[in-house]
Amino acid sequence: MKAGLEARFGAGNYAPLPVTLVRGEGVYVWDESGRRYIDMMGAYSAVSFGHCHPRLVKALTEQAQRLDTISRAYFSDRLGPFLARACALTGMDAALPMNSGAEAVETALKAARKWAYKVKGVPTDRAQIIAAEGNFHGRTISIVGFSSVAQYRDGFGPFPAGFRLVPFGDAAALAGAITAETAAFLIEPIQGEGGINVPPPGYLSEVARICRANNVLLLCDEVQSGLGRTGRLLACQHDGVQPDGLMLGKALGGGLLPVSLFLARRDVMDVFTPGDHGSTFGGNPIAAAVGLAALDTLIDERLVEHAATVGAHLLRRLASIDNPVIREVRGRGLFAGVELHRDMADAGALVRRLIRAGVLTKDTHRNTIRFAPPLIISESQIDWAVDRFAEVLEEVASSPVEAHQEQGAHS
Repeated sequence: MKAGLEARFGAGNYAPLPVTLVRGEGVYVWDESGRRYIDMMGAYSAVSFGHCHPRLVKALTEQAQRLDTISRAYFSDRLGPFLARACALTGMDAALPMNSGAEAVETALKAARKWAYKVKGVPTDRAQIIAAEGNFHGRTISIVGFSSVAQYRDGFGPFPAGFRLVPFGDAAALAGAITAETAAFLIEPIQGEGGINVPPPGYLSEVARICRANNVLLLCDEVQSGLGRTGRLLACQHDGVQPDGLMLGKALGGGLLPVSLFLARRDVMDVFTPGDHGSTFGGNPIAAAVGLAALDTLIDERLVEHAATVGAHLLRRLASIDNPVIREVRGRGLFAGVELHRDMADAGALVRRLIRAGVLTKDTHRNTIRFAPPLIISESQIDWAVDRFAEVLEEVASSPVEAHQEQGAHS
């Protein structure tokens, strides 16, 4: 009934998988019939601490009973400690709180443009921002305007000017695209929605060198890949890179509510003056309390280190599956993708079969199934999920035509 109401009264911008979830705890969720599933998607990294983490729920409820939203027209006793903790952990000078990841990216774009005019000296309204092909930075008009996915752009133009794309993983292409009017290069250290695309070793460090040499800001979108997801606090740290601007979100809200940050060095953040940018809910006391608790939990429970260990186990297990349906296994830490041969299986159909096996995940671009479970997951829980995955793959390999027909019936 609830799913029917959602379909009747909701917009058709999502096509939910055929399961209605009603409860969650740790790495598990339950449907309305009481059946348990293991969550191997983690709400696109938003549930990095597991469902309903007691420490985060406590921070949320205690603050909600004490003080809710007051807007940034006033100081609160919660925001300062949250921003200070985020800056200390990331090595940034200042942070600007927002709600969704897309809002954090939009904030970074505004900061980069104004920095280009006020600091770098780019002529007014001439600033260019470069992004990578295959990117996913959100769904606002400006962001989908520089997406390379046709569906994300279809019907939403005209788009703001001032953006161009270069191939992901190609540092030489970036160097060739930079001009005197280039303000910034916006990049996901690992492309999540694009198919869990991991760049070549050394790519980010070379990108950072190119940006420094040309006085171009390096903006790293770590909304999905940050906060321990890849086995480091930030995915860019695998290449020893400290960006000029950084976007965090999803896990920052502990899976409980939207919390995001744009963090940057001081000369970038100082281009903002009162009235330039804001958000009614960004940085509200509840969000700040949960965000601070999330960061403290990440460190106190050593989840970054845990993700590195169990993430390596996940990738080893996925890579060890001997099945001709698999084209490639990619990833880092607990951020993995299994690409399937298109002529043998459809990732969307396989995801539906996994639901019946008790495993929840989602397909993404390049006919890829993503695995991004909560960081608290154990090796034994990974083993159970991968065993179910291997069994479903075996079913698909033995009846590929049936698998494609199943996808067609639901498309």
